[in-house]
Amino acid sequence: MRVQISVVGRLRNGPEKDLIDDYLTRFERTGRALGITDATIVEVEDKKGSRQQVEAELLLKSIPKGAIIVTLDERGKLLTSPEFATRLADWRDNGAPVVCFVIGGADGLIKELRAQADASISFGKMVWPHMLARVMLCEQLYRAVSILAGSPYHRV
Repeated sequence: MRVQISVVGRLRNGPEKDLIDDYLTRFERTGRALGITDATIVEVEDKKGSRQQVEAELLLKSIPKGAIIVTLDERGKLLTSPEFATRLADWRDNGAPVVCFVIGGADGLIKELRAQADASISFGKMVWPHMLARVMLCEQLYRAVSILAGSPYHRV
């Protein structure tokens, strides 16, 4: 199974990109033995003045056919890290070729896109900048495969 992260906006070089690259490298290294082969980030344009509808159309075009769609949204379900790991393993075990996590722009995701999602998760009731949400998602992906691999990275 592959993981894709579809996001609005381009990430420039800097600390967030360094963290994302580090966590995704760790994720791929650990996940390979678990049947989770790689993670890619697909960035869609966030032109000034573009509306959420335009962003949603670009995000939908970026999602591979047959992918499990998971939105990141403050209205989504709160999961513990072990619950997230279990979800990832269930999608893999049920034959999903790709799980696509979708992160909207500054104004979030329109309800029509959220309605197409197979799942929606939240990192809490607070709203996070979408660049930090990327970092947090990548860390949780690495944590999830570490949990599945029995690594001591995640402590209860």
